[in-house]
Amino acid sequence: MAKTIVVKQVGSPIRRPASQRATLVGLGLNKMHRTRELEDTPSVRGMVDSIPHLVQIIEERD
Repeated sequence: MAKTIVVKQVGSPIRRPASQRATLVGLGLNKMHRTRELEDTPSVRGMVDSIPHLVQIIEERD
């Protein structure tokens, strides 16, 4: 079973660069306080690390 992380959107993409908005969409987030369970891969971690002011890692699961 693959490791997963639960990511929550805590910031609004309004008045943010288009690349940050696209990163949110790539993570499957588009509205405030939505959560997604994503596979814990280096690419997903990089996306989360590039917008730490907009998302928060809630939980890491095995």
